Amino acid sequence: MRKDEKGFALVLSLVLMLVMSLMGGALIVISAGDHQSNNRSEDYQQTFYVAETALIEGERYILNQFLGPWNTSSHKRDTAKRNLPANQTSKYTGNMTQKNYNSRSVGRDDYLSPSTICYNSFSEIDKDNLKVVTAESWNFGVIVRDSFSSKGGTVEKEEAQKLLKYYYQFFVTRIGSAPYRGSGSSVKKGANNTGNDGMAYRVYGCGIKKEKDPMVVALESVVVLPK
Repeated sequence: MRKDEKGFALVLSLVLMLVMSLMGGALIVISAGDHQSNNRSEDYQQTFYVAETALIEGERYILNQFLGPWNTSSHKRDTAKRNLPANQTSKYTGNMTQKNYNSRSVGRDDYLSPSTICYNSFSEIDKDNLKVVTAESWNFGVIVRDSFSSKGGTVEKEEAQKLLKYYYQFFVTRIGSAPYRGSGSSVKKGANNTGNDGMAYRVYGCGIKKEKDPMVVALESVVVLPK
C-alpha cells in the first residue's frame, strides 16, 4: 500500500456508515409518518361512524315524537302525545344539553368543552335566525361501555373505555311545510287515505373526537313526516 493511501479504508468505512445511518433514519421517519397517517385515518373512520350515529339519533328523536313517547313501564307508545314538535321560541346559540356524561361516567379530561363545536361546523347556517327543536350531546364511549352487562368481558369493556374520547352531537330544526305523498295504514293516515303535504325537519349531526385540536365530522339529513 502506498503511503498516501493509508487511512483510506477508515475514511471509506466512515462515509458508508454515515450513508447507511442517513438511509436508516429516513426509513424510520417514513415509517413513522405512515403509522401516524394510518392512525389518523382510523380516527377519522371512527369519528365518521359516530357522526352517523348522531344523525340516526336525531332522526329517531323526531320519529319518537311523531309516533308518541315510549312508556318504559307499559312498554307501549303513548299515542295520545303524538305530535310534530315545533322549534323553541328563542334563537339557538349552539349550546348542547349534556345527556349522559358527568363526573361519575367520564373523567374530568373527557368533558367536551365548548359544547358549540358541532354548531360551529356548519358555516352555511343562518345563525341569526336559527331556532331548534332540540340539541343534545352524548358521550359515545359511555353508551358502548354501559351496553355491556356486569358480566361482560374485560377486553370488550377496555375497548369501550377507549371510546370515551368520542362524542356525538345533534340539533334539529323544523324547516316547515314540505311536499309529501303517501298512502296506506299508519298513525296519521287511514288505509285508503292519501296525503300530499308534510312537515320537514333538518337534522345536523356531528361525530367528535376530543383532543387538543378536535376532529369533527359533520353530516346532515332531512326528515319529512305527514301532517
